[in-house]
Amino acid sequence: MPDAVAVVTGAASGLGAAIAEHLAAHGWAVAGVDLRPSRTALPLQVDVTDAAGLAAAVERAEDELGPVTGLVTAAGVYEMVPVGEITDAQWERVLRINLAGTVNACAAVVPGMVARGRGSVVTISSDLGVGGSEDDAHYTASKGAIIGLTRSLAEEVADAGVWVNSVAPGAADTPLIGPDSPWRAAAFLDTLPLPRLVRPDEIAAACRLLLESRGTFVGQVLSPNSGATI
Repeated sequence: MPDAVAVVTGAASGLGAAIAEHLAAHGWAVAGVDLRPSRTALPLQVDVTDAAGLAAAVERAEDELGPVTGLVTAAGVYEMVPVGEITDAQWERVLRINLAGTVNACAAVVPGMVARGRGSVVTISSDLGVGGSEDDAHYTASKGAIIGLTRSLAEEVADAGVWVNSVAPGAADTPLIGPDSPWRAAAFLDTLPLPRLVRPDEIAAACRLLLESRGTFVGQVLSPNSGATI
């Protein structure tokens, strides 16, 4: 795919790594943003909460790979804490990385897309941001806010030829979900039409579908979730 350059945040591991690998396998030149080195065409070590650093990283990606035509915001953290036990530091950390990190990435990439009149953004939200969940209110709040951000940004830039959508996965088989997590327990998995965690490659394929949709999807949320919400 000519002129297909993507920035993927959180690209060093888990879902971000799967997305970066999938895009590269389908012709995209990928710049991977992470605190750690990623296995991408251009590994960029930067914190997504550092707006200036992220803007500089995107500028470098465009200098070395070409104009960025795709963005996937996969950087994020997850933890389970009852709402009454969430500390100020935990609220701040989860909202800063998940939500502010997504905003920073969009702010670094989208103006260039608008100026060129083409581009596609896929934010990574969560099925929990749609349906809610107990014991992870700060995470769920951050992911629900990403959906609102996605829809607002989609309205803002669609007429400039830039499409913004979101993938809101169900519980996925990545290191973000620990081995003792209730999301891995049979009691949860047996409630799903497909009684298993979502595979990272399935989420990556949904991201590529939206990136390459050519405007078919605008402000939409796809939820690969093993049928958790039908």
